[in-house]
Amino acid sequence: MTKFLLSVHVIAAILAIGPVAVAASMFPPAARRAPATGPGDDDGQGAGGHPDPTGTLRLLHRICRVYAVVGVVVPVFGFATASEMGVLGSAWLIVSIALTALAALVLAALVLPAQSALLEGRADAGRAARLGMVTGLFNLLWAAVTVLMIVRPGSTTGA
Repeated sequence: MTKFLLSVHVIAAILAIGPVAVAASMFPPAARRAPATGPGDDDGQGAGGHPDPTGTLRLLHRICRVYAVVGVVVPVFGFATASEMGVLGSAWLIVSIALTALAALVLAALVLPAQSALLEGRADAGRAARLGMVTGLFNLLWAAVTVLMIVRPGSTTGA
């Protein structure tokens, strides 16, 4: 059962968190380019025949929102796996849980609202740059969780 739970946990992390990390990282540069490119017209093309930057931003934001919800399965199966392995009290896991919660908070409270503000035109010139910074923090938190999941310092489970 442990191998099944761990497999689902890892696959869910790759398929759910990966798209959020990539789409969120693509959003700030696309937002910085959007004003220079101009709005799209009925054929989905912006100025000069380039794709509509607003449509690209909406798509990236939707990917972030949808996969953030799907990403809930990652900690659910993570807890199930940790319980099955008997490591719920391990320091590396507790730190991983805290970092995961912080990453979720950064996504829900900073990244997604900033993306929405940029889409709705409620942003000043520095908003995309700040969004890039908090998106980098979100990705750094997930990288730290990944390292902890692999290295498991002090673990007696054979890592």
